[in-house]
Amino acid sequence: MERRNFLKKNILSGAALAAGSLPFVGKAAASAPQILESKPFTADYAFHDGMFSAHAGPDFIEQIKFAHSVGFRSIEDNGMMSRTPAMQQKIGDTLASLNMRMGVFVIAYDNWPLQTSLTSGDKQWREKFIKYCKDSVEVAKRCGAKWMTVVPGNFDRKLPMGIQTARVIESLRYGAEILEKHNLIMVLEPLSDTPDLFLRHTDQTYSICKAVNSPSCKILFDMYHMQRNEGNIIANINLCWDETAYFQIGDNPGRNEPGTGEMNYQNIFKHIHNKGFRGIYGMEHGKAGGGKEGEIALIKAYRNADNFTVGS
Repeated sequence: MERRNFLKKNILSGAALAAGSLPFVGKAAASAPQILESKPFTADYAFHDGMFSAHAGPDFIEQIKFAHSVGFRSIEDNGMMSRTPAMQQKIGDTLASLNMRMGVFVIAYDNWPLQTSLTSGDKQWREKFIKYCKDSVEVAKRCGAKWMTVVPGNFDRKLPMGIQTARVIESLRYGAEILEKHNLIMVLEPLSDTPDLFLRHTDQTYSICKAVNSPSCKILFDMYHMQRNEGNIIANINLCWDETAYFQIGDNPGRNEPGTGEMNYQNIFKHIHNKGFRGIYGMEHGKAGGGKEGEIALIKAYRNADNFTVGS
């Protein structure tokens, strides 16, 4: 289908739904346009704070209720650890009441992952990471999380890669030991933001997970970053399948919703779903358009990409 016709694809089932027919919960959901479907998506996409603020306002709780009313069943929140315990609990309670899931949050309070940290072998960084892992257990209990993102930091230009890899593995084993006791999973995310980052490729991340050898250390396969770093998305998903616990989304170029770039997300979602994945796909991207129109276009884009044939 030509890109210019992408958002014209009809996502409705018959005529527009009658007023009041959607299962609204709370005042925010009342803003949902009646042209949008309310049924859950086939796959489980997790939006983040601010993605539906034009419709629901700045209150994340109201955004959650709005998103539920148009079919989303999960959230993710990188900054969850920086929220107050009361807000973490409120988010968890809201998700539970709507039968929604919590996706990833980042194991960090600050920007330490973007410094030369676990690669250095420095005791202070390892101790900081261990403390963050312990703190994340309590955060996960409050908000109902299972997965937490870990970025090992920048590589150290003074050290061979093999030495840095061994030091990262050693630190991750400490973290995995903490999380295993609570059935929690750290997911390692290779990134494309800067060549200074230590973790950048799926095969590298796969080998580290194998070396850590823990059910609490898996891969976060961010398809936007991996399209930029290595491409060949479906083939690399297959190669890393047994160590992958979580996916994130973003079309390239632009890092916006599916259908705004070069990636065929309908085929990618179909492939992952038909391999048996029933976990969460984090919507870690922006919106191509602004305001309510941009939010409606985003929802329609996901309806289109989610329109795949199961089992074929």
